[in-house]
Amino acid sequence: MGKYQQLAEEIVNQIGGSDNIGDLTHCVTRLRFHLKDDSIPNDEVMKKLDGVVTVLRSGGQYQVVIGNHVSEVYSEVSSLVKLNPDNTSSSTEKVVKKKKPLDAFVDVISNLFQPILGILLAAGMLKGFNTLFSTLNLYTTDSGAYMIINTMGDAMFMFLPVFLGYTSANKFKVQPFIGILIGLAMCYPAIQLDALAGSREPLYTLFSGSAFSSPVYLDVFGVPLISMNYTSTVLPIIIVVYFASKVQRTLDKIVPSAVKFFMVPMVTVLISLSLGFLLIGPVASYASELIAQGILVARDASPLFAGFLLGLSWQVLVVFGLHWGLIPLYINNITSMGYDTIMASVFATSFAQLAIVLAIIVKTKDKKLKTLGFPSAISALFGITEPVVYGIILPRKKLFIMSCIVSGVAGGFYGLYNLREFTFGGFGIFEFLTMFDPNEPGTSNIMIAIIGVVFAMIVSFALTLVMFKDDKTEADSATLSVDPPKSVSKIGRKHTMLSPMNGEIIPIKDVQDEAFSQELLGRGIGIRPSTGELFAPFAGKVVTLFPTKHAVGIISDEGMEVLIHIGFNTVRLKGKHFESFVQEGDIVHQGQKLVEFNIAEIEKEGYSLVTPMIVTNTENYLEIVETKENKVNAGDVLLTGLL
Repeated sequence: MGKYQQLAEEIVNQIGGSDNIGDLTHCVTRLRFHLKDDSIPNDEVMKKLDGVVTVLRSGGQYQVVIGNHVSEVYSEVSSLVKLNPDNTSSSTEKVVKKKKPLDAFVDVISNLFQPILGILLAAGMLKGFNTLFSTLNLYTTDSGAYMIINTMGDAMFMFLPVFLGYTSANKFKVQPFIGILIGLAMCYPAIQLDALAGSREPLYTLFSGSAFSSPVYLDVFGVPLISMNYTSTVLPIIIVVYFASKVQRTLDKIVPSAVKFFMVPMVTVLISLSLGFLLIGPVASYASELIAQGILVARDASPLFAGFLLGLSWQVLVVFGLHWGLIPLYINNITSMGYDTIMASVFATSFAQLAIVLAIIVKTKDKKLKTLGFPSAISALFGITEPVVYGIILPRKKLFIMSCIVSGVAGGFYGLYNLREFTFGGFGIFEFLTMFDPNEPGTSNIMIAIIGVVFAMIVSFALTLVMFKDDKTEADSATLSVDPPKSVSKIGRKHTMLSPMNGEIIPIKDVQDEAFSQELLGRGIGIRPSTGELFAPFAGKVVTLFPTKHAVGIISDEGMEVLIHIGFNTVRLKGKHFESFVQEGDIVHQGQKLVEFNIAEIEKEGYSLVTPMIVTNTENYLEIVETKENKVNAGDVLLTGLL
């Protein structure tokens, strides 16, 4: 079983199974589902899954925030729902729920750019390192090393329409290779404006004397072809492929089946590219230029305010998954003007978050918070802030607001001093590589970036030391997903858990799932049940009862939190052979029946019923002592937590 298979199974089950998935993608930290019925998932239950940071409903998507290992969870989920190569569910049923315009826009942008984001950043980093090494005089710009590395990085951007042709085809339901062919055709060297201008005299000029003045080098049956440079562009290929999707759907309805295999692609390419070169491409190129110039005009009106507004709002946009709406503007600016100031304005944000986490690690006495803080800090250093925000800062609202304000001030400074990024690249510390100006060697732009980062980190660190209060209430709000009973504060010298079932003791290190056997979730013990009944191990409150009835979370009146997981992979039974006698939120007494399960039928279907029982707040105890018996009956002492 894969490391994240159980988590993937729980997620798929909670969202209503494969049949409820319209499509699925993922970004750097979150799974993004389009659900046919988004009323099915229980957000609170999903948030309690071990391995899920939080869930969001934004941009028309059901977003499950996982963290840095999202790609591994995505692979497991994909194998369960049998995704096709175009990242859509194998179910042919479409998601017909109409999205709001903003949701639809974010959905399109995220689907087009998420699949290529990793390679886009990798190519940008190659270009960044190349500029850095040439600036440091490790080699010259006319050397073989520079040329080869520049080719590696530049190819992605030169042929960006090819990559977007593929992702656009997947999104708009066009045959993927049609999208690739359209992208290749638009990048064909002989059709580019620079190539035509260097080899031909213009036949005439359209719109002479205006901002849209265009020399015409070719015509098509008398229709003027307004030549453009389509390499490295974004908008033209997306619109042409979208138009091709309409053409393909129409042809699929009218072309005879005997010739559809080759006739539909041929006519789709012919019609869409003809209109693309003659009309869509030029109009989209002009629009791209106008967008870039419009951003410059707005920013030039008040670069300080524009930078402050971007820095202030960036983390809020990330929380709701709406930051993807700015990505095409970022790409368009670099391809149109050679630099961008949008992403530059928010550069200090992840460093402000990093400083907050470091200050909390220094100040807190909460071992669990420290443990959570270290990996979150590493993520923030590399620009991935979701684990920091959702896990640490957002529950402490004052710190989140402070971080936004500090990021806004740093963004205003960047706007005022015109910080720019000249290529795509990594996040966090790797983003420095994007700030080397290839046309003006020097470090002035980098120094502006460093000053903003130092300011954001020092101020955020100092304010966190003042604002952060490591009291009991705050620690509980960050670590507990439910309100504990009032009697939690009445702590004695030990807390006892009685056995909730009859059966044979299995040491936790011998259970089949490494999340349990390696005690990643806490200390505990296993039981192979001899009877199909589960009873409350103490008086307390049922805080979690999965709809599949195979797992129960319960907290005692004394404060011991226990997860009981009946069997392995039994989530796949979807509740079959299980019957629950309580509901989430119920107050129960020791020995009260919680669940019945049919041992014979479950084992007949091939599932193990070894039941791990984990003390999930192990860190609150000096030691967890397990029973020395080999067999237990319900009501026998099973675990003791020493305080």
